[in-house]
Amino acid sequence: MRTDVDSLLREIAVRLRPRMDELVDTLVTSMREEVPSVWAHDDLTHLARLAAQQHVETVLVNLERGFDISGIRAPKAAIDFARRLAEHGGQITGLLRAYRIAHRTALGMVREEAAHLITDPELRDTVTLALVEGSFDYFDLTSQQAVAAFQHARDHRLQRRLMVVNEASRRIGTSLDIALTARELTEVGTEHLADCVTVDLVDAVLREEGPAPAQDALVLRRIAQHSVLEGCPETLLPPGSTHSLMRGSDPADALATGRPLRHRITSAEAPAWLADSEAHRPYSDDAGVHSMLLIPLWARGSPLGIAQFFRHRDAAPFDDDDLFLAQEIASRAAVYIDNARMYTQERATALTLQRSLLPNTIPRHGAVETAVRYRPSGARAGVGGDWYDVIPLSGARMALVIGDVVGRGLYASATMGRLRTAVRTLADIDLMPDELLTHLDDVVIRMQHEEGQGLDEISATCLYAVYDPVARNCSLASAGHALPAVAPATPDGCPTDPRPVHFADAPIGPPLGLGGLPFETAQFDLPEGSLLALFTDGLIESPGRDLDRGLATLRDVLARAGSSLEDTCDRLLDSLLPSRPADDVALLLARTHALGADHVSTLELPSDPSTVSRARAHATAQLAAWNLDDLAFGTELVVSELVTNAIRYGREPISLRMILQSTLTCEVADASGTSPHLRRARTYDEGGRGLFLVAQTAENWGTRYTRDGKVIWAEQLLPNAS
Repeated sequence: MRTDVDSLLREIAVRLRPRMDELVDTLVTSMREEVPSVWAHDDLTHLARLAAQQHVETVLVNLERGFDISGIRAPKAAIDFARRLAEHGGQITGLLRAYRIAHRTALGMVREEAAHLITDPELRDTVTLALVEGSFDYFDLTSQQAVAAFQHARDHRLQRRLMVVNEASRRIGTSLDIALTARELTEVGTEHLADCVTVDLVDAVLREEGPAPAQDALVLRRIAQHSVLEGCPETLLPPGSTHSLMRGSDPADALATGRPLRHRITSAEAPAWLADSEAHRPYSDDAGVHSMLLIPLWARGSPLGIAQFFRHRDAAPFDDDDLFLAQEIASRAAVYIDNARMYTQERATALTLQRSLLPNTIPRHGAVETAVRYRPSGARAGVGGDWYDVIPLSGARMALVIGDVVGRGLYASATMGRLRTAVRTLADIDLMPDELLTHLDDVVIRMQHEEGQGLDEISATCLYAVYDPVARNCSLASAGHALPAVAPATPDGCPTDPRPVHFADAPIGPPLGLGGLPFETAQFDLPEGSLLALFTDGLIESPGRDLDRGLATLRDVLARAGSSLEDTCDRLLDSLLPSRPADDVALLLARTHALGADHVSTLELPSDPSTVSRARAHATAQLAAWNLDDLAFGTELVVSELVTNAIRYGREPISLRMILQSTLTCEVADASGTSPHLRRARTYDEGGRGLFLVAQTAENWGTRYTRDGKVIWAEQLLPNAS
């Protein structure tokens, strides 16, 4: 019986072989009808027909050999088909359904042939049973091998996707630079997914105008592009240029809705918007682009722009898996781009605020020649709270201030502005440096309490120095701030010889905001022509350089400083700062000048009312010597009132000092700590009009307290002053 069955199976195979093409067509037709997803890709269509041919050939060969399927292997085309189906993102259920349809169709055709060939019912049933058993065994074995190949390809695809996503996470968003982040997206995209990638951002978003306005055309700016071809010849748009998207076009709809799109591009099926777009026409016309992805860049619920992926060298079109991968990479990049955009906007705002709070112009003053620099940090933390100031004081003196608020961003800049205003206010009442810092410390503590911040939340350092060109000395106090560098005047005849540079010898008090700790004022002589360098720690400290090395470089540059303070500032920044400093930097250079004896006149006075006339006569004679006779009347009035007040309400010693610089200053000093106050005298009051007359005559007037008493001063503009 077995011999008859084997011979009949061979006969069936011989009879079916001439009809092989018919069998293949029947299998392909049934699978096309039952499993349409398999035919969505050209390469799968080709492999499906080839796999059907090889399956039919294998079955016929086995029928001719007695249908022994032990050790049988699935045809190569069938394995390739399973792998490609997995690579295209197909489902394993589609693969198994294709095998079931093929099994059912092929078995029906073979049984039909057996029914025509065999007339004996018993033998026909035996042959049919053998065919059923053999076919099930065959399709079980081959489908298992195909499923294994599918799963291996699917795992490889998922692993590849995970690797690409991980690499994108590692390579995209390495900085807070919009253009660099977009360029990183294009580079990753061309390495793993496409032949050309472009990134366009909405121009209104880049210009901080919020959402794009409702217009007929949407303006985008090309931020980055990258291609597998050198020079990116696929596009005519260079980075930085703008182009428009018409409302209602596919890219505009994708950007508005946040839904990605995939396009096949052929000469017969090119989208209308692509043919009409000057920005995109070269892609399809010249580069041979056949497939593209439009991936909207959205972050935090708002559209930023669109990334476009093109293929022209890779023959395979984009599939759903490619679309999903591109969307995942682009979504990550969109968050990084938005972070960079917000950082750029906040940094620009903070920098604008910072610069607006710093002095716009440095006052010209005969006591010192100054040059300043502010350099924001290049770090992600943003703009800091470094500041400087130059404040003219009474008696031809000049206050030099430099400070650093702890922290970064808008809050640090705003805090800096509040502290700078407080310093100017305190400087106006002519406090000693240590007293000024004590009051400034109280200001910071009040800010902490008002804003509910801890002691470490609001903190700052500050150095306050006062240079007196008459006494040729400098008084300073430090609240946790680095002491200034001092370079002596250039020796006569040796302008190029290096000078010894040292740092001021003074105690450094605690930073502002701690409270309860004292500050000390140190005083030292500064000969005419000395160079004073005030700086913040960002100038001398950096992650790749220790503090001692920074201080040494600072000394070397100052030791060879020339006559130009501007050039010295530039040399210091070039020598000490990297291209992107980790901290912001404030630098203030001051070269001292002195007022000679011909610009200062001093007269000691006894506490006797008769000396008032002597003081007036002295003032008149001095004005004549300075060719300022036009100021004689007003000066006599000021001197008379100030000396009278000192005699009546003050204590000896009393002195009158006149200083000629950019203004004429009259100062009367006494040993009393009490100060007269300006008040409005009533009609029958005998006194109270003296300081009122001084205030009307002088340009400025005020009281300065010293360790030994007080000084009341009044300034008048010179006749030729603008």
